[in-house]
Amino acid sequence: MHTLAPLRLLSPAIKWCLVALLALSCWTLGTPAAHAYDNPDLLPDAPTRIIDLARSLSSAQEESLDQHLADFEAETGWKLRVLTQYDQTPGRAVKAFWGLDKHSVMLVADPRGGNLLNFSVGDDLYDFLPRTFWIELQTRFGNQFFVRENGEDNAILEALGAIEVCLRQGGCAVVPGLPQEQWILTLITSVVGGVICGFAAHPRQKGQVVAWQWILIFSPLWGILFIAFGIGPVVSRTSDWLPLVRNISGFAIGALVAYLTPAFNAPPSSEN
Repeated sequence: MHTLAPLRLLSPAIKWCLVALLALSCWTLGTPAAHAYDNPDLLPDAPTRIIDLARSLSSAQEESLDQHLADFEAETGWKLRVLTQYDQTPGRAVKAFWGLDKHSVMLVADPRGGNLLNFSVGDDLYDFLPRTFWIELQTRFGNQFFVRENGEDNAILEALGAIEVCLRQGGCAVVPGLPQEQWILTLITSVVGGVICGFAAHPRQKGQVVAWQWILIFSPLWGILFIAFGIGPVVSRTSDWLPLVRNISGFAIGALVAYLTPAFNAPPSSEN
């Protein structure tokens, strides 16, 4: 009882300082040193363009990809490097090991996060591949659904392939290729745009076949859905004509159905 008497004489501010100091000491002593985040001992002894700590690639894939990246670097001058990790990583030590500079891209595959892929991009590459390109590349090939269906190895190889294609052709604003789920979205927007255009075209005056004025009034709406969201993503990502024809057909069918539907629902005229 008497041992607590000195503490009662302390002011509340001093008591709070003592408690904070005690909590900080416990947190410092209980936290392990984060050696795994900067460990040059994990670097291989022999020169290589791939450090596969997470074992995402097979031995044959790693050997073939290493030679392919060497040929690509000799051909174009761009450095592409791959680091896979799980619970340990060499961290900043890879920058000196690979000599990463403004002409370098390091793909980091780490399955612990919500997205498998991350990219460390040199400044010179942003002139050819903007930041939106890297965001789309990460979300397309690094998302959990793609990795679950295709595997970590294919996610890495597909992402590298897209980078190589764009660098060989002098740059890309978007990731080349049109995934099926993205094409379905463009088809839906095309059909919706056609429906809006068809309803706008329905005649509102006697003797009128097509209400062109209403089509023009609603053109910003159906034009954005059809041209910006239905046609634009297709022509900017692939040269295949089949998705384009399907979207145009979807727009035409939607417009025709919407144009004819009010006529079907119109009440029959009464005969005198």
